[in-house]
Amino acid sequence: MKALISPNEIRTYDYVDPVQSGQRVAEVTQQPFEVAPPMFWMECADDVVADQFYYDPTDQSIKPVPPEPEPPMTTGTQEL
Repeated sequence: MKALISPNEIRTYDYVDPVQSGQRVAEVTQQPFEVAPPMFWMECADDVVADQFYYDPTDQSIKPVPPEPEPPMTTGTQEL
């Protein structure tokens, strides 16, 4: 499989400590097609899904988007 990386679309996950950021995986396909720079194709695993993974340029790998944290549970509060 090939993943289409869009370097102009930065993804930042500031709810992860330390903050993680990368570039958008815009599309995943078996048959790549011509794209305009700066977009580029790279090999990826079969389970990669566009927008559920991101490209980390620091180590040139594709990683899953970290899950958002659950909202905090409160007890004994009242809604006004």
